[in-house]
Amino acid sequence: MNSREAQLNAFDRLLTIMDELREQCPWDRKQTMQSLRHLTIEETYELGDAILDDDMDEVKKELGDLLLHIVFYCKIGSETNDFDIADVANDICEKLINRHPHIYGDVEVKDEEEVKQNWENIKLKEGKKSVLQGVPNSLPALVKANRIQEKVAGVGFDWEQPEQVFAKVQEELSELQEEIKTNDKDRLEAEYGDVLFSMVNYARFLHINPENALERTNKKFIKRFQYLESKAKSMGKSLKEMSLAEMDVFWEEAKMQ
Repeated sequence: MNSREAQLNAFDRLLTIMDELREQCPWDRKQTMQSLRHLTIEETYELGDAILDDDMDEVKKELGDLLLHIVFYCKIGSETNDFDIADVANDICEKLINRHPHIYGDVEVKDEEEVKQNWENIKLKEGKKSVLQGVPNSLPALVKANRIQEKVAGVGFDWEQPEQVFAKVQEELSELQEEIKTNDKDRLEAEYGDVLFSMVNYARFLHINPENALERTNKKFIKRFQYLESKAKSMGKSLKEMSLAEMDVFWEEAKMQ
């Protein structure tokens, strides 16, 4: 691993390159925070993919792309005299110090849960009107549900045992079944949402990240389906020409891979 000096030199090199690109490159000179926003979101998802694939080389590359974006935003902020990279770094340092009184103060905690509870309480003292204020509106619904539940649990609004949460899942499933009989699409959607929300909550009690779990299943399904497609192609057939029984044979083969 690189020394602290080497790390600081590398970061200084990146800042210098950013200055040069902003001055000399037509594309970089043209960019705004608004034009970079969707690219940053894309890079974040690419990092997420690399992490789920446990590909450390890709993780390193995607972190570099995200770091570039952070430096880019700071460069733009410095040009308008709003903030620069030092302001951003100092702000997060102060936040970390203030929110870790068990490290930088005299507060004692017994476990991770107390740290999370203190974190949310400190945020309220900082002027937050709600513990849910920090949940971005634009988060995907599954991720948002998980963050909402983590945050309210941080201030004590939570179930006590996993069995209680599973009972809630079963209750919501029963209510969904009842709504299916009515054929009221609006009420059916509402109850289906309740089922998903309760399942997300149950995942938290099982110490599972629901977003990671679902994406893992997505990847598994894609891999198996593409195996099925390749087998069909090797037989000179399209999937539409195959019966479900024929496809199921190859699906079971894919599961064994």
